[in-house]
Amino acid sequence: MRTIRVETSAATILLTEAPEPKVRDRQTGEIAKDAVSGEALMTIGVVYIEEGESSLIKVTVPESGVSEGLALGAPVSLPGLAARPWESVFNGQQRHGIAYRAAAVTPAAFPAVLGASA
Repeated sequence: MRTIRVETSAATILLTEAPEPKVRDRQTGEIAKDAVSGEALMTIGVVYIEEGESSLIKVTVPESGVSEGLALGAPVSLPGLAARPWESVFNGQQRHGIAYRAAAVTPAAFPAVLGASA
């Protein structure tokens, strides 16, 4: 399926779940690896806020792309954020969704508030 780049310049993205290893197989505990580089993958939880609407999403990031200084509730930047639709059959049930992936997760600043005075 096609990968769709996500434009984030007008969004506020807040970290809601700290980075943790992405598990490929829950029964064995095997950690997911990037298919090309072989690098371990991590998942984070964020709230994505844009134009007055918000969504909680999980984002996969390579382990080397997880920056120091991340804090829960703080704004983050997700360079290279892309969305990829997926579908599969599990136990006879058709499932589908959107997988999100970014090149990195880095600390960011809160956007300036319009009309705020110093």
